[in-house]
Amino acid sequence: MAKSHHVVPNPNGGWDIKKGGGEKSIKHTDTKQDAVDIARQISKNQQSELVIHNKDGKISQKDSHGNDPCPPVDKS
Repeated sequence: MAKSHHVVPNPNGGWDIKKGGGEKSIKHTDTKQDAVDIARQISKNQQSELVIHNKDGKISQKDSHGNDPCPPVDKS
């Protein structure tokens, strides 16, 4: 299983950054944008998948910063 980091809404307000499959929050922020910015740096540093969730918990965006198993083929 690939490493991942998730930006998820906190039930008490604000946003949390969590490791994939983890229960504890790595970091808590007041705004989604702050959480995304911090999580993107963590994801780049650890070469992981970044998964961003909406307020309802559904996935809104994914970014791969690691060893993508299916890298896109450049068109010449």
